[in-house]
Amino acid sequence: MAASRYRRFLKLCEEWPVDESRRGRDLGAVLRQRVAQAFKEGENTEFQDPESCDQMYESLSRLNSNYYREKYPRLQDTSFTEITVDEYRMVLATDTLKQMDEMKKGMWTRLKDKFNAKSQDEMKE
Repeated sequence: MAASRYRRFLKLCEEWPVDESRRGRDLGAVLRQRVAQAFKEGENTEFQDPESCDQMYESLSRLNSNYYREKYPRLQDTSFTEITVDEYRMVLATDTLKQMDEMKKGMWTRLKDKFNAKSQDEMKE
């Protein structure tokens, strides 16, 4: 039975999309890491609570198949902010978030970071 659980989770990992714009924060990447941790011995992994494992698989499978999106359809594809899904994706991309963090820094913090980076480069040489 553990072998079939392992194969089902591997298939789910293959089907789950990975968003490259969210490096280090993507649910698909986290899912793959968790499955690798949970099934360290591969098909030979034994679980103390197999019902919990099956329940987790079913929940993740429903999310991946858009079960809830189809069950509870939205009237509009925007939120109260009138921002579209593509605009949210652009804003939540890792590169955009890094740029926003850089913009939030004050002038003195940016200068300090710049000089600290230069001094560390000089120490390496």
